[in-house]
Amino acid sequence: MPFSYKTKKLRFIFILYWFLLLYIVAALVWWFIALNKQNHQMAVFEISQLVKGTRGYNDTVAAILDQEKRKTAQYLGEGSVFFLLIGAGAFIIFRAVRKQLKQGQQQQQLMMAITHELKTPIAVAKLNLETLQKRKLDETQQQRLIQNTIQETNRLNTLCSNLLLSSQIETGRYAITKEEINLSELVESCASDFITRFPKRNILTNVTDGILIQGDNLMLQMAINNLIDNALKYSPKDSTVAISLETTEQEILVAVADESKGIAASEKKKIFDKYYRIGNKATKEAKGTGLGLYLTKKIVRQHQADIFVKDNNPTGSIFVITFKH
Repeated sequence: MPFSYKTKKLRFIFILYWFLLLYIVAALVWWFIALNKQNHQMAVFEISQLVKGTRGYNDTVAAILDQEKRKTAQYLGEGSVFFLLIGAGAFIIFRAVRKQLKQGQQQQQLMMAITHELKTPIAVAKLNLETLQKRKLDETQQQRLIQNTIQETNRLNTLCSNLLLSSQIETGRYAITKEEINLSELVESCASDFITRFPKRNILTNVTDGILIQGDNLMLQMAINNLIDNALKYSPKDSTVAISLETTEQEILVAVADESKGIAASEKKKIFDKYYRIGNKATKEAKGTGLGLYLTKKIVRQHQADIFVKDNNPTGSIFVITFKH
């Protein structure tokens, strides 16, 4: 079922929900007014049946009026309880439906992004291979096309890995395997891979040797790759991306700094949400699915570590992962 159809269906249900809610509230108010009116009419009728001046007349009238007040209070109490129950149920349903609408929109955006992410590298790789097949190119041109094709297939591999890992994490089917990892070598390897893939980009490294931690090698590699990929994706091509690894007495710090336009304070917590992408022009034009930082945070948390973003002076952002000793 297409996501757009699901969204329209949920919107129809949402409108129907509000109509029924208003109808129920109106019926509850009408029920209270009708019962209270009937209660008053019964009290008036009972009083009219009494003979004035007889013994105990005033006491009987007082008892009838007291009973009327008690029934009014009873109706008001019952109505209030029903109203609170209806309100609580309406609030829960409202939140659930709104969440479904939001997820439907996010999934639709994700599918559009994935479709674009899949089609572009496939089309580029196909064109490069057809060019190599049909034309006689010199060695330099061949190597450039081959390198470009490798970059596009790496993009495909990263996208598929992110989607698969996201699904496994959501369903709880991925269990991390902790082993002793040379984090220094892992960070150097990740940086070296991007330097090879993007030879024209200025990527600097400052890695302290011999830092060992307990963790899942594949997942940590994916987390660091996502941070480096984001830094390259959202910063100017002539800017510098700096990757560092250092240790203090309390923590081990992995940092990826870029010279992008930076991230607004209001966006810094949202960027780790699933499918979330900052709503500025630079972000919308960049390729991506909104899963990278979400997965990175999940991986980091599974390693009892933390991740945060801070401003890079004079411009840009620094993503920092902190591991406890």
